[in-house]
Amino acid sequence: MAFEGLSSRLQNVFGKLRGKGKVSEDDVNEAMREVRLALLEADVNFKVVKDFIAKVKERAVGLEVTKSFTPGMVVVDIVNKELTELMGGTQSKLAKSNKPPTVILMAGLQGAGKTTSTAKLAKLLLKDKHKPLMIAGDIYRPAAIKQLQVLGEQIGVPVFTLGDQTSPVEIARAGLQFAKENGHDYVIVDTAGRLHIDEALMSEIRQIHEVTKPDEVLLVVDAMTGQEAVNVAQSFHSQLELTGVILTKLDGDTRGGAALSVKAVTGCPIKFAATGEKIEPLEPFHPERMASRILGMGDMLSLIEKAHSTIDAEKAAEMERKMRTAEFTFEDFLEQMEQVRKLGPLDQLLDMMPGMGKMKDMKNLKVDEKQIGRVEAIVKSMTKAEKQKPEILNHSRRKRIATGSGTSIAEVNRLIKQFDDMKKMMKQFSSMMGPKGPKGGMKGLKGMLPKGMKFPF
Repeated sequence: MAFEGLSSRLQNVFGKLRGKGKVSEDDVNEAMREVRLALLEADVNFKVVKDFIAKVKERAVGLEVTKSFTPGMVVVDIVNKELTELMGGTQSKLAKSNKPPTVILMAGLQGAGKTTSTAKLAKLLLKDKHKPLMIAGDIYRPAAIKQLQVLGEQIGVPVFTLGDQTSPVEIARAGLQFAKENGHDYVIVDTAGRLHIDEALMSEIRQIHEVTKPDEVLLVVDAMTGQEAVNVAQSFHSQLELTGVILTKLDGDTRGGAALSVKAVTGCPIKFAATGEKIEPLEPFHPERMASRILGMGDMLSLIEKAHSTIDAEKAAEMERKMRTAEFTFEDFLEQMEQVRKLGPLDQLLDMMPGMGKMKDMKNLKVDEKQIGRVEAIVKSMTKAEKQKPEILNHSRRKRIATGSGTSIAEVNRLIKQFDDMKKMMKQFSSMMGPKGPKGGMKGLKGMLPKGMKFPF
């Protein structure tokens, strides 16, 4: 997870402050020393750290704290607000031209994930009911054009190309004309990257800039390069006037220094964050939500948005009804698993939940995808009748399912037992719930749990 080290360090610092009735200037100074070290270890730019600490101290020492009933919480709130400001304050949205098409120029070094990000951005625009066109302007990297065409086919977005013998400036000019003639409202120009910033790269991209007059110039930077990502952003910004940054591989960078430094150093907002290699739509970067996650307050808004965009509301309501009436079948179980998997890796979802970072068991939770695959294989090896009526699963049927799913009878038996226990729990739970909540209050709820199982709250 991004910011993992920083997050745990800051949560420890503020854990000490929260318990104090009064916070003295010494307490604030001690906390700020720890925060400074945590930020520097997270590879945040030194000048950015210095300015950040000065701003927090200025707000934390004095009236704002002494007048508060819970001074420790006020300091946490100040740090939260300053972290949000550091990353841009509010979400920076994609520009939209008054006269379509809106032109987006993609820039960056080789290996930052520019071509993949171009496709991810196109998929996001397609999802928002736009008609994007991708222009293949990288004629130097072997198979770069082919890569963009393959990605275009995967997501259903057309790619304009004139091969690798025409100059990128001419390709951009012709592609823009093609977009106007064919009603595309967004054009994304994928340009060539280099292994380092050189004059030839800058000269060519400036010419493309002159020809296309882009509404957005987005720099794609690899978050894992830390301070180098900030240096690259500075160099590009001085020559191209960037309008925003796309941070890639954010999930691979546990420190997060680039995300915290790039806006402060260049003045360019982070518009999107990309994680993983799959062609999933880019995620808009929300500074306030990211600050909240760093401080262990979770990010429920992003989690809710994820659920809204991937989970079918009618299916969810029907599933809830089935659980309540204990009509839940193995078919429903399989569907539920597929819905949850659409939301993304479970460890990433847990990061969005408030307080999960402090729970050691949750922190070390690693979801075994192979185990999930085995469960799916077992259920898919059942007949329709067996999925709907698990009570007919006798020994010979279980043996057949084990053979068909490549698992053992013991694994099949275990899954069926877990499923039965879950159904019993649902039935008990629904019978315990009265119109005004649980009958018998907490005692009633605790009493319905199997022996040895503790209620989570």
